[in-house]
Amino acid sequence: MRFWTAHMRAGVEPVLVREGFSWGAFFFGPLWLAAHRVWIAAGLGLVATGLVIVQSDDAIRAVLMFGLMLLFGLSGFDLRRWSLDHRGFLLSQVIVARDETEALARLLERRPDLAGSFAPPETV
Repeated sequence: MRFWTAHMRAGVEPVLVREGFSWGAFFFGPLWLAAHRVWIAAGLGLVATGLVIVQSDDAIRAVLMFGLMLLFGLSGFDLRRWSLDHRGFLLSQVIVARDETEALARLLERRPDLAGSFAPPETV
């Protein structure tokens, strides 16, 4: 079972964010952050990656890059939550579920008023 946080803003469907390590952020770093609209962290991550590549020696570059990738993986979902908060989304629920579909179903079970406000992917 995984933990999910549901973030809501009026007029927009809820955004579910998983808790834990992000393999996508680990492997793709700033690109993953930009794909999830975490613009500030993506820009800073791109600058940090560039500085590591340009300013470090070959011997230490691999260690620094691995550390940076690990930082992206450990904080990717938290940075996404931070970005949602700054865009006006409010944390409304913490949900325990196996996957995103089950988390959405549990959210709709707790908040039946949301059922008509958006269409889940299975119904489109």
